Amino acid sequence: MISELLVHPFEPLYDEDSEILILGSFPSVVSRQQSFYYANKQNRFWPLMEILFEEEIEDRTQFCHKHHIALWDVINSCRIKGSSDAAITDVTVNDIDSLRNKTKIRAVFTTGGTASKLYKKYVKCDLPHYPLPSTSPANAAMRLNDLYEKYRIIPEVLNAQT
Repeated sequence: MISELLVHPFEPLYDEDSEILILGSFPSVVSRQQSFYYANKQNRFWPLMEILFEEEIEDRTQFCHKHHIALWDVINSCRIKGSSDAAITDVTVNDIDSLRNKTKIRAVFTTGGTASKLYKKYVKCDLPHYPLPSTSPANAAMRLNDLYEKYRIIPEVLNAQT
């Protein structure tokens, strides 16, 4: 499979009341095809959100707005083979500050090692940053219960008084 230069194919999900930003690295092939975050049915992001917030998610966009969650990715464009973060090269990053200035974002969470590494390397931001493990099926070593233990910081931060 040849590495191709891709530009992030869809907009960030947010509204002016977003309080936290969850950043992945770059959309998977399935997410690119469906133009939505964590669209691969094998990805555990959405099942994890249901457990964390104790509700069934019928509409992912409405869920994020209800809980003041913004979703985006660190990478704006890159060369990538398939969906593998290990295959990412030639990175340019998204303008996180422009999103921050349109919202009430007060904390940033990165999902996976690549997103965390690139965020730390390229994004200059004074907000609290919480690196989290990947929910991708490629991170099979982490069970849903293990992910829950790491991700429960999200509702804790949301519920903390500013």
